[in-house]
Amino acid sequence: MILAILQARMTSPRLPGKAMAPLRGEPMILRQVERIRQARCLSKLIVATSDEAVDDPMASFLVARGQTVFRGASENLTRRFMRCVEAAGPVSHVVRIKGDSPFVDPGVIDETIRLALATGVAYASNRVQRTFPMGLEVEVVTAQALTRTAAEADEATAAGTSPLAQIRSQPERYPQAHCMARRDWSALDWRVKTPADLAFANGVYGALHADDPAFGLEDVLGVLQGRQDLARWAA
Repeated sequence: MILAILQARMTSPRLPGKAMAPLRGEPMILRQVERIRQARCLSKLIVATSDEAVDDPMASFLVARGQTVFRGASENLTRRFMRCVEAAGPVSHVVRIKGDSPFVDPGVIDETIRLALATGVAYASNRVQRTFPMGLEVEVVTAQALTRTAAEADEATAAGTSPLAQIRSQPERYPQAHCMARRDWSALDWRVKTPADLAFANGVYGALHADDPAFGLEDVLGVLQGRQDLARWAA
C-alpha cells in the first residue's frame, strides 16, 4: 500500500484558518484532498492534524465529507506519522504533502512515486534538487526507512524535527532519487501563506477548475501568461 499523508493545521501566523479558507466555493483543504485523490499510484489518503480544539472544525468537516483524518499531539510530528502508518495497515511507501499547497499536481505525485519504485531508493522527492515551484513538493519514503528513523529518534528529536528531514539529511544512509521538471521553475512560490496568495489561488482556480479539476503545472503556467494581476507569481 502507498499511503499519502496530508499535513494540515488551522493555525497560521499570516492567514489564520487558511485550511478552511474558501477556494472556488469549497475549503482549501478539500480542494487539496480532491487533487491528491486524482493521483493513480496512491492507495489511501489520510489528513494528519493536531488534537487541539482549533483544528476541530477542519477535522469535523473532512470526516463529514468522507475523508479519513488522524489527530495527534501537535508537538510530535514523528509520532503522528507513525500512527498514520500503523492505522492504515501494511504500508510500503509514505507520500508526504503539506497543507499549504492547493496546486499539488496529481501527475507529479505519480511521477515521484514511480521514480521511487523504479529505483528502489529509500527516499524520492522533487524538493532536494528543486526545479518545481514551491507548493508542488512531493516526498516519498519507504515505510521501513520511516520506521527506522522513528525508532532511533529521542523525544526531543521526534518532537522538533520532521522524520523526513532526518532522512533527507542522510543520503549516504538512505539512498535518494530526485524528480526533475523539464525546466527550472524553482523561483516560483505557489504556496498559500498570505491573503494575497489565497487571492492568487482563487484566480487560477477560477480560470481552470471548472473545465479540469485535476489541472496541472503546465496549465497554471499557461494561465499566468498575459495575466498582469497574477504577474508576481509568474516566471
